[in-house]
Amino acid sequence: MNIAGYSINIEDAAQEIKDNNYKKVAVQIPEGLRRHAFALVDFLEKETQARVIIVADPCYGACDLANHELRNLAIEFVIHIGHTPIPTIETFAIPTVFVTAESTVDVSRVIEKSLPFLEGEKIGVVTTAQHFHTLHTVTHLLEKHKFTPIFGEGDARISEKGQILGCNFSAGTNIVDKVDSFLFIGSGTFHPLGLLLATGKTVVAADPYTSSVQKEELEELKDMILRQRYGAIARSKDAKRFGILVGLKRGQQRIDLAYKIQKMLTAEHKKSYILTMDNFSSVLLQGFGTVDCFVSTACSRVAIDDYAQYKVPILTPIELEIALGKRKWEEYTFDQILG
Repeated sequence: MNIAGYSINIEDAAQEIKDNNYKKVAVQIPEGLRRHAFALVDFLEKETQARVIIVADPCYGACDLANHELRNLAIEFVIHIGHTPIPTIETFAIPTVFVTAESTVDVSRVIEKSLPFLEGEKIGVVTTAQHFHTLHTVTHLLEKHKFTPIFGEGDARISEKGQILGCNFSAGTNIVDKVDSFLFIGSGTFHPLGLLLATGKTVVAADPYTSSVQKEELEELKDMILRQRYGAIARSKDAKRFGILVGLKRGQQRIDLAYKIQKMLTAEHKKSYILTMDNFSSVLLQGFGTVDCFVSTACSRVAIDDYAQYKVPILTPIELEIALGKRKWEEYTFDQILG
């Protein structure tokens, strides 16, 4: 089914429902496709006669699965749209199928436009689930212009070669010594910015949707983010009471890291408390009383994207090490959830 510039293989999911005679089904869909959720449900119900409900909570990735919770609604099957599975996530309580939403936008134009910005001959190519099917086109165009495309294998959290997540850039870091620069195909700045911070190599971001290419803009954004992070670290150095945040999303549950951080803070004669949430809210966290600094072990976007929402500094675990003098600022790196 083609919807809003995406090809979604909902037909195979419908066939699986019929093959297994599922009667109660749930659909989990990312923000960008929500306006089309009713059309997907209408198709599934017409084709399968199953009852289909929509999971209306935010969906940030394959780490954010509505699965165990749906057992109480007698759901027999979950369709998770827009992401590829994270192999290290444990067996699902309810059978789940991952249906990618492949972009139907032609990438040729923006790839051609990005070529003058690439540095060197060996180019590390990375992308997200929406554009895997275009990589043969990208390879052809790069080779046509005498570049050598290189695709890295990610760690155990990564299901596809050349794939990066917002929390995991191992497909890039694993080949950083083999490439001269990186080409990211996709939308937004968080993924290429994270890759830039994680590898230290030039990143060119090619957005097929807007046909825009960013390179210098990413460097400027990196400098701005680093200034913000340096400020957050500086503000936290005199903190005495810490809140350690642990995400309840199944792909973000770094409780062992939280215990390690608590032990580290105790050794520095600082008080700390571990708090868990599904979707973090600075407003809800204010109700617990005085906290001088939060440390997030959940998705790195909580600390970096949402920092302005918090009245006190919010750090990543790596930034806490810098604040405590256990790591130098020059050793700053992006916080990743690795497999």
